[in-house]
Amino acid sequence: MPSVPPTREESGPELEPDPPQPAPTPARRAPARDLYFDFLRGLALFRVVLYHLTGWAWLPLVFPSMGVMFALAGNLMARSLKRPATQVIRGRIRRLVPPIWLLGAVGVTGMVLQGWGPNADGHPGWWWLHLTFWIVPFSDPPFAEGLPGVQGFIGDNWASDLAGPLWYVRAYLWYVLLSPILLKALRALPLLTIVAPIALSAAFELGYVSLPGERIPSALTDFSTFGACWILGMAHQEGILKRLPGYVVPSVAPVIALLGLWYALNHNFTNDHDLDSMPLAQALWSFGTVLLLVHFSPSWSEWPRRLRRWDKLITLLNSRAVTIYLWHNVCILIVATQWDRLWGIDVMWQHFSWLLESPWPVFALTWVLIGGCIVCFGWAEDLAAKRRPQLWPNGAKRGGSRRRA
Repeated sequence: MPSVPPTREESGPELEPDPPQPAPTPARRAPARDLYFDFLRGLALFRVVLYHLTGWAWLPLVFPSMGVMFALAGNLMARSLKRPATQVIRGRIRRLVPPIWLLGAVGVTGMVLQGWGPNADGHPGWWWLHLTFWIVPFSDPPFAEGLPGVQGFIGDNWASDLAGPLWYVRAYLWYVLLSPILLKALRALPLLTIVAPIALSAAFELGYVSLPGERIPSALTDFSTFGACWILGMAHQEGILKRLPGYVVPSVAPVIALLGLWYALNHNFTNDHDLDSMPLAQALWSFGTVLLLVHFSPSWSEWPRRLRRWDKLITLLNSRAVTIYLWHNVCILIVATQWDRLWGIDVMWQHFSWLLESPWPVFALTWVLIGGCIVCFGWAEDLAAKRRPQLWPNGAKRGGSRRRA
């Protein structure tokens, strides 16, 4: 803030007026977003798409995308809670649900056209009630499992792929609702609040906590797996981590991550090659890795020279993060279905089988199709945020509206 010149009484009696002083320079405002966090979010989305396409088990170990995304969201939520909590929660829900409505309008319509209905579950009343989770995803919305594909366009069981990413949306919504309580607990008991989700995950894993049904245990499992990452993001925003001696985080974080890796290697990781199927291992590995990433956060106010060429791409990924995450599974399935049809061409399988077996052409085409989804469906994010809709928001045109935002 510009300094306020002292009044005459404060400066004492003056015989002659002071010479004119130059006007104070207004203080620079802090950037609205941390570009380092934008870079991590863009990298996380890229890794998620690659993992869901290839299934390579080492990818979540190299970069735990979901833990990173929850930590970044927790950081932004803590910053927003400087305003009244009800206002922040209402705004977060408003920005989240319209893209889901658009996904549901397309997906549920397609399921119904293929014969999905209340008789499929045998409980018509509950079926219609559960259908409201497509409006506000407090729990996983119902979908038609085992639907046949549309010949030549999309493969079998496409509804499962379409509904797959909604667990993240449901978990995010509950984190948002609980954030005011979590923030108060974090300020009062920082260490206990951060480690509580991991302790809950261990209690689930070791059988000390068991709950009936599917919906509540599923929600609590997601909370215990990634809750520490969300709270860690809040702790970073609150400056709690900065109060620790500099050697603590680099000493403790690798131990926690390696403990998660040890647990994974000794509990069927070598059999199913999926860290996501082991919540406690995922919780420990994600927490340790995210703790290091947050600790070494450089807090970029502008892009480093080597990353400036990626400015527009990273801006686009962050501007359409929800759209990309919701639609990427469907894009993968559509492209894979089309790519598999090339095996029916004799020239292709006889001479270019190496190309047909490579995941990289499918990966590249998937991003082309994701780009189409950004154009067709991304505007819902702008409407939800009360912004002027844009087809391709890569930050190329920086005007007054962006500065006001």
